[in-house]
Amino acid sequence: MSSKNTRIRGVAGLDEAGRGPMIGPMIICGVLFEKGDIKRLESLGLRDSKVLSPKRRRNLDKSIRRLAARIEIKTITAAEIDALRKSGYTMNEIETINFAFIVKELKPEEVYMDAADVNAERFGRLVAEKSGLASLGTRFISEHKADARYPVVSAAAIIAKVERDARVADLYDRYGDFGSGYPSDPKSIAFIRQLLSEEGELPSFVRKSWASIKRIQDEMRSGQMGLDNF
Repeated sequence: MSSKNTRIRGVAGLDEAGRGPMIGPMIICGVLFEKGDIKRLESLGLRDSKVLSPKRRRNLDKSIRRLAARIEIKTITAAEIDALRKSGYTMNEIETINFAFIVKELKPEEVYMDAADVNAERFGRLVAEKSGLASLGTRFISEHKADARYPVVSAAAIIAKVERDARVADLYDRYGDFGSGYPSDPKSIAFIRQLLSEEGELPSFVRKSWASIKRIQDEMRSGQMGLDNF
């Protein structure tokens, strides 16, 4: 392998959007910045993507993309999540594998990550091992709520959220407003019930492996059985 391919440089941030919803993909983003551009990044006033309005996120997305040396985005569809979970992978493992892939592509000197694991140090260690970059000298910083603490992680979180919002908007155009897609959202639950009632099965953009989906299916089966026995 050439020295050009193994040279590490810059500072990267990694985060995801859409881990929890029962509808739509999960987006994982890594953003690499030259060290000399970190102050300019900080001047954008980045914050946790979840507390920003969609319009503010879109505007910051444009500024971040202009400033970034490189951006890597991985989309894990609902169908892919279901297949991986069926094969025995946990969501933490899915994130670890894809974080490691992105880090390997970016080859940063330092990488800051929003930890998926309850044990933040373990998550960072696993990503470092799977990426193979620790041996090249890359420094891994893995913390909870890193998107609210480090602008490089905030940048990744914002781009990931804008990407996911765009995918969800496409689904809205085709299927109507189904809410946030989270299991706690009554609008999303009603949407799943309607799909099951009208189609009898769920489309590929719904995460069928989610416990909340299985619970809705069981409730509807129980209700139908009750009607049949009436």
